Amino acid sequence: MTEYGRGPGSEPWHPEDPLYGDGGWEGQQARPGQQAAYGGQPQHYPEQQPQQQHYGDWGDGQQAAYGQAQQQYQQQYEQQQYEGQGQQPYDNGGWGTGTHAHAQYPDPADPYGQQAAAYGGQQPDYYGTPDAYPPPEPPSRRQAEPEPPQTDWDPGPDQGEHAFFAGGGDDDSDDDSGAGRGRGERRGRGSKSKKRRSGYACLVVLLVLGAGVGGVGYFGYQFYQDRFGAPPDFAGDGTNETVTVEIPKGAFGSVIGQKLKEAGVVKSVDAFVAAQSDNPEGKSIQAGAYILHKQMSAAAAVEMMLDPKSQNNVLVRPGERNLSVYKAIDTKLELSAGTTKKVAEQKYKSLGLPSWANDNSEIKDPLEGFLHPGTYAAAKGMKPEAVLKEMVTQAAEKYEALDLEAKAKALKLDNPLQVVTVASLVQAEGKTEDDYRKMAEVVYNRLDLANPETYGLLQFDSTFNYLKGESNINISESEINSNQDPYNTYTQKGLPPGPIGNPGDIAMKATLNPTHDGWYYFVAVDGVSKTEFARTHDEFQKLKDKFNESSGN
Repeated sequence: MTEYGRGPGSEPWHPEDPLYGDGGWEGQQARPGQQAAYGGQPQHYPEQQPQQQHYGDWGDGQQAAYGQAQQQYQQQYEQQQYEGQGQQPYDNGGWGTGTHAHAQYPDPADPYGQQAAAYGGQQPDYYGTPDAYPPPEPPSRRQAEPEPPQTDWDPGPDQGEHAFFAGGGDDDSDDDSGAGRGRGERRGRGSKSKKRRSGYACLVVLLVLGAGVGGVGYFGYQFYQDRFGAPPDFAGDGTNETVTVEIPKGAFGSVIGQKLKEAGVVKSVDAFVAAQSDNPEGKSIQAGAYILHKQMSAAAAVEMMLDPKSQNNVLVRPGERNLSVYKAIDTKLELSAGTTKKVAEQKYKSLGLPSWANDNSEIKDPLEGFLHPGTYAAAKGMKPEAVLKEMVTQAAEKYEALDLEAKAKALKLDNPLQVVTVASLVQAEGKTEDDYRKMAEVVYNRLDLANPETYGLLQFDSTFNYLKGESNINISESEINSNQDPYNTYTQKGLPPGPIGNPGDIAMKATLNPTHDGWYYFVAVDGVSKTEFARTHDEFQKLKDKFNESSGN
């Protein structure tokens, strides 16, 4: 007869097993004839002997509960056995017809002995169906108790040494258990070297943090200085050492300040910008070269740049002839007289002239009319061709912007060079801004070979003075009429071969937009600044008499 709770694979149930007791089993369906066992009360069946209720040497108060768990797992195990052998599974509370092995009770002193065999080491695992309660893991298969969660805090004998500083291991563990020894062995290996490395890492971290704090402090100070502090500045008028600083045209205060800082004149750009703003005339600093002292205060630098004596520049005035400009360049560059003129004659083709310039072999100076009026840097050590090239470049850009080729056709002139030549005449003969447009009309009217007043002769004193290199308004008729130079417009019809000076912007605009009032004549009646115009020769004669009276002739 099969004993209840003694089926195949059944084992003693240890009192310390977490599933021991009546918890968790009250909800299971009892087998027929076993209701008392599920209730924890001993059962008495006539066909059974009393000894069938003894399960090893355990106490009487635990037999019922053990029998309940034993019978439940017996049912599950037998069901597995039948299913694994192809037999009809346990059904309706009855036992199947197949045979099965009978397990012997092990020695009570070793409650887990032969457990591997009892749980069918060669049998497949069918626990895990939705209706089956997960069985306890047999002792031979039970995993070691999981280690407690690891944290960054090691409550070891060093009383609170952080894992970061301790090298991550407890190298003096005395745990004799397998798991304890494993942990101790893992943590103990190389702990001293790890601690040394951790010490180095700690030092590096401290150094990095120190550098970061220092950097934040420095940049914070810089930020404060930039936003709220006065900009760095020298004091006084500077040292005895001087430097030449070239300021480009159209430079803003920040650009000027940068140039001065690079030359060692001022200590900071901000200091110069502030000083320039504080000075009422600060915005009038012009382009050019300046002789300044090193390590000047920004305010002193602004004052010195406003003083003409510090300006190492060449100023080209409207209407000024090239010969005068060459002499000024020689003086500024401290060169011997005639040096710049010689360079102009030899290197004019490499200085950036427009393609239509110098188209007449009788031109006296190819650069005449192309040294644009303005201020140019000219300091000792610079080459004269560099100064000249800057002037020519400015003129070429201006003329290109005005589209002189198209304007020449509209004005019935042969080429753009003749436009510049007319503008140079207007600049030389006019005295005021109001004169320029009338003077331009006089030129165009007299160039007409069919006009009944001059028949193509300009008869300008300025052209004769140019060829003579003079500025004389008292020229005898005999001297003029005897000279046949191409630039003598008393004896040669039409325009001179080229410009006779460097026209300014106002004269050029007037040349492109003359009046249309019929002017053919003009006379500087006071010989200086007052010019009057006439349409006929008779009117001209009256103006000439007026001039003679004012000059004592």
